[in-house]
Amino acid sequence: MSTTYQQPEADTLIGAALAPLDWTRSVSLVVAFSLLTALAAQIAIPGGPVPITAQTFAVLLTGALLGSRLGAMALIVYLIEGASGLPFFAQGQGGIAVLFGPTGGYLVAFPAAAFITGAFAENGWDKRFWTAVIAMTVGSIVILLAGLAWFSVLMHTSPLIAFQVTVLKFILGDIIKILAAAAALPAGWSLLKRKASH
Repeated sequence: MSTTYQQPEADTLIGAALAPLDWTRSVSLVVAFSLLTALAAQIAIPGGPVPITAQTFAVLLTGALLGSRLGAMALIVYLIEGASGLPFFAQGQGGIAVLFGPTGGYLVAFPAAAFITGAFAENGWDKRFWTAVIAMTVGSIVILLAGLAWFSVLMHTSPLIAFQVTVLKFILGDIIKILAAAAALPAGWSLLKRKASH
């Protein structure tokens, strides 16, 4: 019986670099990228109820590199780790209460954003800069909309106020993170192709 993990569509960058992905490698990648997200959460600029962090960069990159299923699994594992009390959420927070706080909408959207970004990557959108930008932007919008909706409900505020608190201040940073990730992905594919040709 084969233990090779097969992606449903075209390989992602990590899938191509580490092929074949058996279950041991798959589990290791899921855990490693959950820890990467936890590390990114600690890179934070405090300010208001929702700090600016590097988490979304890690989430989008996780989806693009691991693909839809493994990417979503890595973020589900991350949420379980943080909810269990490990200090993996922003600014060293942990515990299930964080998921019901002001940042809860963002957090629960992470697996969906990784899945969507990963699905684009499995279909080759990560191989060119502008298609990678689109894939990352869609994933980022999913996170921002979920954060806005949850914050508005939790704080009993209008969508406009929620937008100012949960979306507006993140737009510039998200653009920078999207462009950085979108530039890195095609570059990674180019390096992989050059290595394979030698």
